[in-house]
Amino acid sequence: MKMIAAVDANWGIGNENKLLVSIPSDMKFFRETTTGHVVVMGRKTLESFPNAKPLPKRVNIVLTKDKNYEKDGAVVVHSVDALKEELKKYDTDEVFVIGGESIYRQLEPLCDTAYITKIDYEYTADAHFPNLDELEGWKVKECSEEQTYFDLEYYFMTYTR
Repeated sequence: MKMIAAVDANWGIGNENKLLVSIPSDMKFFRETTTGHVVVMGRKTLESFPNAKPLPKRVNIVLTKDKNYEKDGAVVVHSVDALKEELKKYDTDEVFVIGGESIYRQLEPLCDTAYITKIDYEYTADAHFPNLDELEGWKVKECSEEQTYFDLEYYFMTYTR
């Protein structure tokens, strides 16, 4: 299983259920990387999408403790064990964890690859990605050349363990 996220200099990923910044090339990378695959997210992440609709051309799986939660176009599971059972239907290389914070933290131990867009800026954030630079076992496999979007500098990085 893989994780994919854009993080700021403090591994922040969001504030008030919104992305910290929208960088077109990062959005394109996310779309190209996850289209045709399985995406796993929490309820609040799904609800942050336009019209709170599942992402097109992907299998959307929502992990939520809310037993009454239902969403057309998404598979809803209520525990990590139920998620593991659901994911047996798919090749784990085709599964991408896409957030938010609690979902990343719960599923990070099950992942072996993380695609991180690392933004060289500190935003105000109330949600964070696990700091892979400090977690045992994770290492940078690839790092792009510096990218820019207006005055922002960022890098496409791949972490593996």
